[in-house]
This record gives sequence, C-alpha cells and structure tokens, in this order.
Amino acid sequence: MAMAWVLVLIAVGAVVFHFASPWQVTQIASNWHAMDDALWLTFVLTGVAFVALHLFVAYALVRFRHRAGHRASAEHGNRKLEWWLIGITTAAIIGLLAPGLTVYARLIDPPPDAQVFEVMGRQWQWHYRLPGRDGRLGAAETRFITATNPFGIDPQDARGQDDVLVQGEELHLPLNRPVRAQLRAQDVLHDFYVPQFRTRMNMVPGMTTQFWFTPERTGRYEVLCAQLCGVGHSNMRSWVVIDEPAAYADWVAKQPTFGGGAGPGGVAGAPGGPAEPGKVGRLLAQQKGCIACHSVDGSRGVGPSWKGLYGSAEALEGGGTVKVDDAYLKQAINAPQASIVRGYPPVMPPAGLSDAELAAVVEYIKSVH
Repeated sequence: MAMAWVLVLIAVGAVVFHFASPWQVTQIASNWHAMDDALWLTFVLTGVAFVALHLFVAYALVRFRHRAGHRASAEHGNRKLEWWLIGITTAAIIGLLAPGLTVYARLIDPPPDAQVFEVMGRQWQWHYRLPGRDGRLGAAETRFITATNPFGIDPQDARGQDDVLVQGEELHLPLNRPVRAQLRAQDVLHDFYVPQFRTRMNMVPGMTTQFWFTPERTGRYEVLCAQLCGVGHSNMRSWVVIDEPAAYADWVAKQPTFGGGAGPGGVAGAPGGPAEPGKVGRLLAQQKGCIACHSVDGSRGVGPSWKGLYGSAEALEGGGTVKVDDAYLKQAINAPQASIVRGYPPVMPPAGLSDAELAAVVEYIKSVH
C-alpha cells in the first residue's frame, strides 16, 4: 500500500511541478509559433501517459496485492486488450511525430525572398558571413581555409569579393524579413541554436545544412551550440541582434568585406580595395578562437577586453602591474601563464602563433579603441 501511495504522489507532484515550475520557455521572437504548439502537444501526450502509467501501477499494487487464502490464476493472452494497446500506442506515436515532421518540412524550405547569412562553426567560436552588393555569397570550400580566410572563400570567385565578414561574435539581422541560415562546420559536429527563435540545426563537417525564420521582435539574443563539441562547448556562444531596417543597414555598412573595405553602402566598399588596419590580425583572432574569450567592445569576458587595452596598465596576480605593449602582448599570447591578469582565471592555452602571426594579432589589438 505504501508503494501505491508513493506512485500516486509522484504522478500528482509531476503535474503540480510542471505548472508551478520556474523554468519556462523563453518568449518567442520569430514566426515559428508552430514549434511551441508541437512542444505543448508533446508535453500533453507524454504527461498523460506518465500519469496514467503511474496510476495504473498503483491500482495494480492495490488490486492484486497478496492476501491470505487467495491464489493467482494464470491467463494466457488477451487479444482485445492487445488490440487496444496497439491502437492507442499507434495514435500516440502519430500524434507525436506528424506535427513535428510537418513543421520540419517547412523549416528547411525557405521562401524565395529569404536573405541568406552563413554561419561557420569551429571549436569553439562562431563566424558569420553575409552577401555583399550582389546579394549572393561567393563559393567556399574547406581547401581554401587559412588563418586569413576562415570561411574558405574561393579567391577566384568574383561573387565572394564583396562578401561581408562580420567582425566579432555579434550578428545583426533585419526585423520582419525572412532569413535563411546556411550552416557549415569546420571540424566537428556543432548545432546553431537560438532559443527565442525556436529553431536549431546540426552543422555537419563536409556538408551544408539550412533552416529559415522571420525575426519578429527586436532585441539581443544569445546563440548556443546544442551539440557537445569538446571541452570548450559551454563557451561556444555569441549574439544575434535584431534591428530595425535602417539600423541594420547602418551596421552592415560598417563591416569589412572579403576583398577589402566596408560593407554594402560603405564609402570604401569597392572589391579589391585596400584592407582596413589590422584585418589580417582580426581574421587570425577569429580563426584561432581569441574573440570567444576577449571582447572588442569593452564587455568583460573570460579574458580582458581588447578595447583600449594597448598602452594601458594591467594589474597582475600576486601584485605588480605591467604596461601593455608589443612585448607584453606577444608573451601573453604565446606564453599566457607567465603573467596572469588579476581577476581572470588562468585558463588560456598557448596560442602557438608564428612571429608573423603574432605581429598581425598585436597590430589588430592596437587598432581596437
């Protein structure tokens, strides 16, 4: 009898906890309300099954408990009961799978006017690329990937020269316009996931995957990796900012292009133009994962922000300060454990950059004001 009551309390407690739980889904910020409908349908079907099974087992414990003078009788099969179980189980499985498959079919079939953006996943950071003035992304292959070409854009493809390479770990997208995410992985399996958009998709090395959505709310939303991709998985985060169209156009105009210069609408956006100061170092910092821990906007990260870092004085663990100059930066990059900045964990591994790469990254840090 005690076990029967325990099962009843578990069933009742699960229902109460579900409705009183402090962990609720985030407010949706895209057009995929069907995702929420499918999620709630799953909760209802699995919740009903959970409660029904616990109550049935509790009933069976009471109804068929051992009593003196009673002996159990064997019963071999019950076709009526079996057909009922088959029918109910089949209906429940269809109810779980059909809505999800229907929504998934729509998720990977973007509208023709959807604006494309590319996401490149690499342990453990995100890279973003947008089409330039021609509205098309240039061809890219893994064989072209280098420290200064993290997307592997084909340098001979004219369409790629005006591709916008997003600086840092913050992607901007326009409000109320369909967008198609083109996803690639450089090393291992990743998954691009923004909870508020109710969309996510695996990123598989050697292939391109996609999904689409329409942002419906302005704001700044965190990007997560939803696949365990290595020891730095929990730090593989960035941001998607949804802007009004005018603010989005201003942001795009300030981004550099693969061929050099500013993005669409910028005064220096001509393909093949001169590269901005620190471009090689910026691309190296993205390719090596530095910007996953060091921000360029002054915000605190795993390591000190690079904004205004050059020329400043940093307090070190154990006492003392150091002036941030070329020599210090080179040591901090290739031998980070030699001097730990106060207030930050000693978790950075040696970058292993060559002298030329070190000089390029230092030059980029100098340009971050």
